Amino acid sequence: MKTLTLAGVASLVLLAACNNNGDSARQNADEAVNATQDATAGVVGQTSAATLGANTVDGFVTGLATGNMYELESAKIAEAKSRNADVKALAAMITKDHTAAGEKLTAVAPTAAPNVAIPTTLDERRKGMIDNLNAATADDFDKVYLAQQVAAHNETLTLLNGFSDKTDAPALSGLARELIPAVTAHRDRAQALLDAMT
Repeated sequence: MKTLTLAGVASLVLLAACNNNGDSARQNADEAVNATQDATAGVVGQTSAATLGANTVDGFVTGLATGNMYELESAKIAEAKSRNADVKALAAMITKDHTAAGEKLTAVAPTAAPNVAIPTTLDERRKGMIDNLNAATADDFDKVYLAQQVAAHNETLTLLNGFSDKTDAPALSGLARELIPAVTAHRDRAQALLDAMT
């Protein structure tokens, strides 16, 4: 009877070990899929910013507002999940600067783009990026967040630089020029922190 009980316990331990390896493999696969989704989102975002966003008032306002919402949402997650003081400081800086950018867009858009509704929800691409941040493990979170920040800020810079010389929308092109230094600083800081981790 004692041998049978030990065999049963040993079987349960082995089964648990197999399940843990399965969870680990599954988790690794999920992380790889999320990283691929984030990389693809970055490429799609760059293309969208360079074409539609940088060339139309509607595309610019929509792209800037949606990107801004993503920045605020992702910074909130970083402030809660990151264990790195530098990453938390970057998230706080992003929150401050992107809150101000959103307020400026809200002030300028009604007269500069009266027929354009400022979006109030994230698009599916950015929702997926937020989902990937929420799914990131504590050990991987900072790298996932920083990689997303580099891609997202590159996208925003493409949008801002592309629209900064639009003479048919001077208030919005002025806003684009005004935002470029802060967005560049965020991107550069995120890249420096990411480089230091890899």
